[in-house]
Amino acid sequence: MTKALKTLRKVLFENFAWKLLSLVIAVVLWALVASEPELGTLVTVPLEYRNLPDDLEISSEPVDQIVLELRGPSGELRGIGEGGLRPTVILDMTGLRPGVHTFPILDRNVNLPRGVRLVRANPSEARFEFDKRLVRSVPVRARLVGQGEDGYEVEKQSVQPSTLQIEGPAKKVARISEVVTDPVDVSSVVGSSEFRVNAFVDNPYVRFSSSPQVVVTVTMKKK
Repeated sequence: MTKALKTLRKVLFENFAWKLLSLVIAVVLWALVASEPELGTLVTVPLEYRNLPDDLEISSEPVDQIVLELRGPSGELRGIGEGGLRPTVILDMTGLRPGVHTFPILDRNVNLPRGVRLVRANPSEARFEFDKRLVRSVPVRARLVGQGEDGYEVEKQSVQPSTLQIEGPAKKVARISEVVTDPVDVSSVVGSSEFRVNAFVDNPYVRFSSSPQVVVTVTMKKK
């Protein structure tokens, strides 16, 4: 008997009982799964993405949920959504450039339990608009409300810091000429008072690069 045949025989027959038991278990499990009735279900799942370039921003309202029609063994479908088996739709955004891009929702985009397959997705595509990220500083305007008491009026006002840095999709950031503070009520101010308030940027796609809190100083005088 050659050395090769001896090696093959050792591989085949070493721990033969355990190997046979494993084979029997695998066949039984396959038979159980194969005998399960195939069912269909609808499940709403989140839309996720990966590998978005660091210098790009999503500048359109994206689809955030997808309805998937799934089919598979009843046992697998019953377990969906439990124990971390909830399907997800993951889009790969590697190498994107500014502009509009459409992503079809295909089998390869969906993380599914074994034996479950995707029939269709609604919507079947997700469309995004992307823009370069822009960072810039804009002035802060204090929003004063209320009337001074006993004939007082605003003599002067100041905001510190006088500018704040904002960032987001370039086209949306470029349209913002200033940010405005929360209302500052001066109706009870006599002399000078300071107010710590937050500024607000009126665009959901644009954000502050740091804290939006500012100090508004108001000085009132007699008319």
